Amino acid sequence: MKTLYESWQFWALLSAIFAALTAIFAKIGVEQVHPDYATFIRTLIVVCVLALILAATGNYSAPGEIPTRSWLFLALSGLGTGASWLCYFRALRFGEAARVAPLDKLSVVLVALFGVIFLGERLSGVNWLGVALIGAGAVLVAYK
Repeated sequence: MKTLYESWQFWALLSAIFAALTAIFAKIGVEQVHPDYATFIRTLIVVCVLALILAATGNYSAPGEIPTRSWLFLALSGLGTGASWLCYFRALRFGEAARVAPLDKLSVVLVALFGVIFLGERLSGVNWLGVALIGAGAVLVAYK
């Protein structure tokens, strides 16, 4: 039987909590700092914290041990993350966190679509209803 720490739902909910806190902290953080520089600072902190976690857990691997395909897609993911963060911090600079974050979560809708198109994942009718409701909710919350 899986423990709570082995449950994807547990980690996904923690991710949502931290993402919510990120929006609030970032909104306050970009008030007097250029959004690009704020993203740079955030990135340095993420790198330092991950380096500490890798050192503490011994989960570091030599770069040469990582397959080329993994390098390619992790690099693309990193570029996507960087672009997302830059756009997100700009949006927070100009908009309200309570409106920016839900619109940003349209990524949930896009992940569902891309997962089906590119990864061959399958969603049930109920799943698609949930995706549609997430999309509609994000737009309604962002609407002024």
